Amino acid sequence: MALVLVGSTFTAPAQASAQELSPGLLSAMSSAFGLTEQQARLRLEKEHRASVLAPRAEAEAGTAHAGSWFEDNRLVVAVTDRAAAGRVEATGAVAKLVTRSAGSMNAHKNRLDALSATGAVPAAVASWHPDPRTGTVVVNVEAGKQTAEVAAFLDRARQFGAISVNTDGVRQPQPFAAGTVGGDPYYTGNVRCSIGFSVHGGYVTAGHCGGNGAAVYGWDRSFQGNFAGSSFPGNDYAWVRTGGGWWTVPVVLGWGRVSDVLVRGSWEAPVGTSVCRSGSTTKWHCGAIQSRNETIRYAQGDVHQMAGTSVCAEGGDSGGSFITGDQAQGVTSGGYGNCSSGGRTWFQPINEILNVYGLRLHTA
Repeated sequence: MALVLVGSTFTAPAQASAQELSPGLLSAMSSAFGLTEQQARLRLEKEHRASVLAPRAEAEAGTAHAGSWFEDNRLVVAVTDRAAAGRVEATGAVAKLVTRSAGSMNAHKNRLDALSATGAVPAAVASWHPDPRTGTVVVNVEAGKQTAEVAAFLDRARQFGAISVNTDGVRQPQPFAAGTVGGDPYYTGNVRCSIGFSVHGGYVTAGHCGGNGAAVYGWDRSFQGNFAGSSFPGNDYAWVRTGGGWWTVPVVLGWGRVSDVLVRGSWEAPVGTSVCRSGSTTKWHCGAIQSRNETIRYAQGDVHQMAGTSVCAEGGDSGGSFITGDQAQGVTSGGYGNCSSGGRTWFQPINEILNVYGLRLHTA
């Protein structure tokens, strides 16, 4: 049964000990990042510490906070003044002085969101997100499609602040739902998607998989429940209230490629940390978190506050779990490419879903 779960939003994660990390997870991380098993274990431990440290370090930065990321096995926090840098360093994080605050970059991104809502963004523009490492808003444009219309949009975007234009491997993202095929999925109508994380009373998944009230059927086609809340586009999240004898467990399926993973919390991993995805089509794959607070442009409309990754996915993986160590990160939304030639995938952060619907994650 493809029931995947997560821990309480506000409970500190347990230490990632050797007993808690399955050998399969370490092997997957070793393969994804070209590390030995010992190096993979060290990286996971460092990422765990960075995720726990981030809220305190960012709070010390205050209004001078300009973003955070994981680099060289350390949490880096960008700040706009020296006093804040000192407070951040005192927490154990690395401080980096920059000229542009997170608030400034987010305001810039929000103005692009508003432009998009009016239809003023060319189709070749795939997404945009604030990048604290460069102090710019990164605009992703499909390669070979830099038309006069795109150039005019980029000129307008520069009026709001500094931007970086990326065309490297950019393709138009699309949701990863699929028609009915075999596997270990859930079904709604003729759409197959993947379960994300168990909550008390059901599970969370992607919003584009079904609308409010839609009936859901499990891997064996027995009645599983109904969508109790769903939002897409704008967001891409939903939750299913289960019935018919289905129950929830605090586990993410490893599909035989790794041991099934227990979920102990949902601390947000910084940009640059590793992340793995579980889904009913392509099973288990790993990569890195590359962006947060990104607006991506589907044909159905924009989706906001997404996290971008280097992990591949395919149709039917929508709604499935993204997890770092034993900490839930989010549910699969969409992307481009596949797991044969590679691609990118975005996820909707889990804590936003929990907060919107007032849900409590099922944890080990």
